[in-house]
Amino acid sequence: MTATFRPARRTDVPAIVELLRDDSLGAQRESADMAPYLAAFDAMTTEGGNSLIVAQDDERVVATYQLTLISGLSLRAARRAQIESVRVASDLRGHGLGRAMFADAEMRARAAGCTLIQLTMNAGRTDSAKFYASLGFLPSHIGFKRSLAPTD
Repeated sequence: MTATFRPARRTDVPAIVELLRDDSLGAQRESADMAPYLAAFDAMTTEGGNSLIVAQDDERVVATYQLTLISGLSLRAARRAQIESVRVASDLRGHGLGRAMFADAEMRARAAGCTLIQLTMNAGRTDSAKFYASLGFLPSHIGFKRSLAPTD
């Protein structure tokens, strides 16, 4: 497979949401209503250092990831790249597309002056954990999340 990686366009949003829904976790938490996703995409495009990338094979969007660049003071003022929302179409998993996607992310991060690349994942994604370890990622930190949903 020869996929091309490029910044996502607004017209890609429905295909990206389908990729997000294409697993057991995403199927439960993603919606069919495109309005919030389109609004979020519009907001992302105005934020510096925040990119949504897709892999395209012919006319089909087959993978996606979000790359956020973070400047900070720790680790000698290291600039880091945060990778989120990593998805590969289920029928294409295991064919090298994920490795190509992370090579693309690393190339973009290095070009932006990052010296560290990091990601978080749901603890239930054991296959993803094995994949990330095979790419050289180390489970060096414990992450926590807390919802800021409105309270009644």
